[in-house]
Amino acid sequence: MAAWRERSWWGWGWADSALDDDACRRLAETSLRPWLPIDGSLLPVPDDPVLPAPRLIPPSILREAFAADPVTRAAHTYGKAFRDVARALHGRLDNPPDLVCHPRTGHDVVAALDWAEAAGAAVVPYGGGTSVVGGVEYRGDTPWISLDLSRLNRVGEIDPVDRAVRVQAGVFGPALEQALAPHGLTLRHYPQSFEFSTVGGWLATRSAGHYATGPTRVDDFVEALRVITPQGPVESLRVPGSGAGPSTDRLFLGSEGTLGVIVEAWLRVTDRPARKASTSVAFPGYDQAVAAVRTILQAGLRPSNCRLLDPVEAMLNAGATDGRARLLLGFEGATTGLLADALTICADHGGVPSAPSAGGPSVAAAEVDSWRSSFLRAPYTRDALIRLGLVVETVETACPWSRFEALHAAVTAAAQAAAPARVAVVTCRLTHAYPDGPAPYFTVITPARRGAEVTIWDEIKAAVSEAITANGGTITHHHAVGRDHLPWLARQRDPLVTEVLRAAKRTLDPRGILNPGALLDP
Repeated sequence: MAAWRERSWWGWGWADSALDDDACRRLAETSLRPWLPIDGSLLPVPDDPVLPAPRLIPPSILREAFAADPVTRAAHTYGKAFRDVARALHGRLDNPPDLVCHPRTGHDVVAALDWAEAAGAAVVPYGGGTSVVGGVEYRGDTPWISLDLSRLNRVGEIDPVDRAVRVQAGVFGPALEQALAPHGLTLRHYPQSFEFSTVGGWLATRSAGHYATGPTRVDDFVEALRVITPQGPVESLRVPGSGAGPSTDRLFLGSEGTLGVIVEAWLRVTDRPARKASTSVAFPGYDQAVAAVRTILQAGLRPSNCRLLDPVEAMLNAGATDGRARLLLGFEGATTGLLADALTICADHGGVPSAPSAGGPSVAAAEVDSWRSSFLRAPYTRDALIRLGLVVETVETACPWSRFEALHAAVTAAAQAAAPARVAVVTCRLTHAYPDGPAPYFTVITPARRGAEVTIWDEIKAAVSEAITANGGTITHHHAVGRDHLPWLARQRDPLVTEVLRAAKRTLDPRGILNPGALLDP
């Protein structure tokens, strides 16, 4: 039996994996002082929270499913964005859930929704709580419950003939892959939050995994859904494809718990790849590297990994110190032979594969491994940087290739102009790539005044969001909408589509109890 580990209620992931005080100070000395002015002081890790008494009393029929202790309620107050962690570190838990409900069956979900509707309480569906856009943070005045689906955690039927799996919404990524492994199968969906996010969360937010091309969004894996709404259950037909009108599944994918609670799904799985091939490629200029990625995608090569790091990103997260951009390039299964074709394209744009080293792992392997380790540890490092007094956050988008250069320049300039004293490190990597455009992912790091961290980030976020919108980008490629992106979504989405979604909301959730304020402005 695996040892029990405690999740951090205020920050990312496992409590025992957070950087301790000494590790935070070493990080400051070795990585930050050359770049940013910091004083080395640390915000303390918060004690157990003290919260106001719940305004709701659990119904007797579901009493065992409810929790009201302060730590559980605090852990369900926010997601895991910078502004969430910063507020928790300062003890700002202004509107915690009154209760946390852990249903074990679909019948429990129905009973919880019926009770909440009668009590006039809002209900915020909660998977792993890794939202970075205010998706699980209720900002209204009424009592509310966090509906934590993590006990709906059964991997049901695995169908090797059709290569599909029936899975409940509360199953976490590692548990799903462990169930599929003995059958030689995989979902092949690995978001950065994989260890701490659930299938239901992926579906509700239209999650994108870290594979750069091919099936990247969880949408592509969905065969059928079962959803419980305040007006009753909705279940789609499990077939490989259908032209029978608008897709039922598409209505709920990306609905962020505002139209119903996803409780089960049939998902398409695939064979685990038997072969993998990867390398890193150095480019003298970022523009040349971007052109190489576009050519690779438009040539139809579709690598599994095609992650482009600008020179600063390459230095911080891949250990590359030569001032050149890095393309981390990989292929799987039958496509591994295409790596040579991709490297030929890179060479045409000035790219040079990292040289092998004598008597040890190649430079390419070292850079890929360094990036992978940094990628997985990044949220813990982010929490440490917040404690050190820095604003550290990301924004991501997608745009046509023809608009990328202008968008990149505008976002970088906007972040630096909005930062205190105009001092900010802004890096960019391409996380996903399509034949018609990339998905750039920006990281912003800037010093903050203690207690003003959230205000500073909100100003930067507004500035870069305006830059993204003005330069033809989507307000989000894979982080969902939540509450934080609503102002810019209203300008991206046609008003008639908004009215269609409002009509669906009125039909499925007439009293508006499900995640009010997310996705649709109440």
